[in-house]
Amino acid sequence: MLTPQVPVAREGYPFIGLAAFITLLLAVCGYPVLTAIAFLVSLFVLAFFRDPERFVPPDDDALVSPADGKVISVEETEDAVFTKHRVCKISIFMNVFNVHVNRIPFDGKVESVLYRPGKFYSADSPKGGLENEYCGTVITTSAGQKLAFVQIAGLIARRIVCWLEPGDVIVKGRRFGLIRFGSRVDLYLPADTAIQVAVGDKVRAGETVIGVLKK
Repeated sequence: MLTPQVPVAREGYPFIGLAAFITLLLAVCGYPVLTAIAFLVSLFVLAFFRDPERFVPPDDDALVSPADGKVISVEETEDAVFTKHRVCKISIFMNVFNVHVNRIPFDGKVESVLYRPGKFYSADSPKGGLENEYCGTVITTSAGQKLAFVQIAGLIARRIVCWLEPGDVIVKGRRFGLIRFGSRVDLYLPADTAIQVAVGDKVRAGETVIGVLKK
C-alpha cells in the first residue's frame, strides 16, 4: 500500500520558512558569506523534514518499523507502563540525518496515548528511555494482541508530535507523527513475536519488517 504523497512534513513549514526568510534577508543586505551559510542551513532543515513515500510489505502479520534509523537494543523485559505484559522491546535511534516522520507499525485500534514530560538525555544513552520526555501509544490488534510504540525526545529533540487519539482505528504504514531534531522510538511487542532485526541493523519506517506476530 502506498500512502498519499506529502514530500515535506507540514510541521517543518515554519522552520523552513524562517530559514528561507533569513537567507533572503542576508542576501538583500549584501552579506554573501552569511547568505551561503544560511542557505546551507535552509537545505538541512528542508532535508530534515522530508517525508518520502514508503511501500508497506503485504504480509498482514508483519510489523513494520515505526522509524528510520538504527536498531540499538533488542531485549525481553517486563513492561509495567504501557502493555502491562512481558514484551520484546526494540529501540530505534534516529540521528539528525534520518527521516523523522514516524509510521504506524501494525493495524489496530488506539487504546491510549500517554504523554509525560521529562529530561533530555541523549536518546541513544541508557538514560535516554522513560526518563526523557515521551509519548507512548498503546494499540490493540484485531486478534486482541496489545503492543505499544513510544516516541522519545533526545538531547536535541525537544518536540514530540503525535496525531493519534484513543479510539482511532489505525492502518499499518500510515504516518502518525514525528520528533524534531534527533530522537528515538521504542517498540513493545508481545514476547512471542518472531523478531526479524538485530542490534546494528538500519531500518526504514513503514517498510522494514521488524517482526511477525504469532497467530
